[in-house]
Amino acid sequence: MPDIPSQETTRILIVDDDASVREVIQVLLREEGYDCTAVSRAEDALDAARLTEYPLVICDVRMPGRDGFWLLEQLREVQPDSAVIMLTAFGDTEAAVQCLRNGAADYLLKPPKLTELVRAIERALGRRRLELARHRYRRSLENRVQEKTAELSAALENLQATYSQTLWTLVAALDAREHETGDHSQRVVRYTLAIARRLGIPEAQLPDLGRGALLHDIGKIGVPDAILLKRGPLSPDEWTVMRTHPQIGCNILRSVHFLSGTADMVLSHHERFDGSGYPHGLAGEKIPLSARIFALADTYDAMTSDRPYRAGVSPEAARAEIERCAGTQFDPRCAEAFLSLPAQELAELARGRELPAA
Repeated sequence: MPDIPSQETTRILIVDDDASVREVIQVLLREEGYDCTAVSRAEDALDAARLTEYPLVICDVRMPGRDGFWLLEQLREVQPDSAVIMLTAFGDTEAAVQCLRNGAADYLLKPPKLTELVRAIERALGRRRLELARHRYRRSLENRVQEKTAELSAALENLQATYSQTLWTLVAALDAREHETGDHSQRVVRYTLAIARRLGIPEAQLPDLGRGALLHDIGKIGVPDAILLKRGPLSPDEWTVMRTHPQIGCNILRSVHFLSGTADMVLSHHERFDGSGYPHGLAGEKIPLSARIFALADTYDAMTSDRPYRAGVSPEAARAEIERCAGTQFDPRCAEAFLSLPAQELAELARGRELPAA
């Protein structure tokens, strides 16, 4: 009775018309702990792949009848996640390069050396694991955003009479997830509307402005907790995920009719006046005015609020920093409007002097 491989053993399918090559590779890889199946024809390999999942296939390029090119193409349909290493004779590297273009993970000259073969297998399996993880994460993120978007749309459509309170409750929950308090977005709304009034923004435009400020971080429902709540600095890959939240938020709001007017503000709320922001590197007046106003309110609240990893600065220090960054991070006209707000008024806004309607 043959040995039953453990659940952790990786299955490898070996395809070569040369019996000696098949036997040598099979013996070597079994000694390395792999579960190997060997066949002599591409057609037999395809039949095996239809019955059993093989994370890795080692295949000769040139074989009688169907060759490695044919098998590689068929495997993309039958087992698209399988990594394929091609074996080629000396002087036939052009064919191997063509295999790489067609999706093969690697190629080796025949007969392959054990060390080179093992390294190639480890590389191919490592890339496969990474790609599968990316696919799972992408599907999970898409499903999560779709689910949350559907939930939000349904809730808002069914509660139009009381949607204002619904929004405040939702945002308080989102704030608590990241900031351990439900007050951040409420303060930012108050600061945003105060700056807008200083700029002379018509009252009719203030409701959309307030809702945009309230919902600016709604896209973070699509950011995993491991990234959003990480205490230390984010890695480049984690920053890439984090920087998707403006687009996620924009997509969510565009799908809800009475919130669609806030989508551009949410999309652009991390742009900077000098063009060094994200997600699109907009500069100057190409950034929506609502987002330029919001940037000041959000920065002021961030600087003056305590965080688990640092204490907030004084209002005076925050105002000085905003004045210093006018023309680079902030629109100078918006910064001037903010700086014209009396310190007493800012203190009252911070304490919640007024709760704007959403």
